[in-house]
Amino acid sequence: MWCSKEDLPSPKTILSVAASVAASAVLIKSVANDLVPDAVHSFFSNRIKKLSSQLTVVVDEFDGLTPNQMFEAANVYLGTKLSSSTQRIKVNKPEKEKQLQVNIDRNQELVDCFNGVKLKWVLVTEKPPASANNNRDQVSEVRHFEIIFHKKHRDMVLSSYLPYVLKKHREIKEERKVVKLHTVDYNGTDYWGSINLDHPANFDTIAMEPEMKKTLIEDLDRFRERKEYYKRVGKAWKRGYLLYGPPGTGKSSLVAAMANYLKFDIFDLDLKEVQCNSDLRRLLIGTKSRSILVIEDIDCSVELQNRDSDQNEPKTVEDDKVSLSGLLNFIDGLWSSCGEERIIVFTTNHKDRLDQALLRPGRMDLHLHMSYCTFSGFKTLAYNYLQIKEHPLFADIEALLLNHKLVTPAEVAGELMKSDDARVSLQGLVEFLQSKNI
Repeated sequence: MWCSKEDLPSPKTILSVAASVAASAVLIKSVANDLVPDAVHSFFSNRIKKLSSQLTVVVDEFDGLTPNQMFEAANVYLGTKLSSSTQRIKVNKPEKEKQLQVNIDRNQELVDCFNGVKLKWVLVTEKPPASANNNRDQVSEVRHFEIIFHKKHRDMVLSSYLPYVLKKHREIKEERKVVKLHTVDYNGTDYWGSINLDHPANFDTIAMEPEMKKTLIEDLDRFRERKEYYKRVGKAWKRGYLLYGPPGTGKSSLVAAMANYLKFDIFDLDLKEVQCNSDLRRLLIGTKSRSILVIEDIDCSVELQNRDSDQNEPKTVEDDKVSLSGLLNFIDGLWSSCGEERIIVFTTNHKDRLDQALLRPGRMDLHLHMSYCTFSGFKTLAYNYLQIKEHPLFADIEALLLNHKLVTPAEVAGELMKSDDARVSLQGLVEFLQSKNI
């Protein structure tokens, strides 16, 4: 509806009303200054200034339907930062994991310090929008983290702090990782089935010569730290080991000790179960980074064609069965680059039966002879099984081991397990060694 000029207030009336409003504002301010204490004025003034200088970074749990890696990393990282003042925490126990997972609960605040800067984290939960049309319709709440800090630290948080949280997350996950043993399972989607590796072997319990043990540990450490080196020289980040020696010398236990030391999963490959080279490639693709691929008894697992065989013989289709060339390509060809930070371990009782093409560096980089039990190995076993480092019978056992070297660590361990009484157990071992020397 339009107003005529006659309906509009006069300029004098407008000025009069404006003056009245201004006077009222001055009066209210004056009364407020008289009645409200200075401390309250200061509190609200500082609070407003503080809020205006804060920046909030939001980390959603999902980016559309894709899980946000930053949210998962923050959730795990903050679980290690909980203090006694935290009023609510969340505890979870996955079925196949050994440890409890402790995380911050919803709507709880946690203050973290990084390079002298305080950052307040809050886990916020909300009801999902009723109109949301996605595959999470059954989700009862949507979660996100809020990180609140002074806006002047914005670049530091984005370039340093959040990458630090991601790095710590990886370290925590590796520390908590349960090592798994994978075996061939053609019914699975990736041809591998897995169970937890509960083998307790470690380098302290392995009965091998101290110098050889030191060499292996140093080699594993050097390999683990050389990602950029392998990238620079243009080689796949992998390492090959050959464990050879008679049965019962601890080859399988050493593989378990390596896996427990590195926190690498084991993929146990029996070549007799592999039908052709195509299967080899599929199995390799199904393995993971940071893993140990084990091919035991390589000398007798499968009949490998020698590449120097008579060229006049009728040629068969290479993919009809596992060939030596297929195995070599599996070890260090293009297919071996599917993944990184991987170790390949071959075991054999007869090194002399292996084709020289398998033994060269790049395929089997380090050869470790798993020998018969020495006195040093016996002392390790005696401590493992009997919790003793010295005993009067040690001298007799040392002399017998020197005179008869064809006793395996497995045989010695078997004798030590027969009694919890150290004297009885050691005396039984002495008699066993004497019988071997006859």
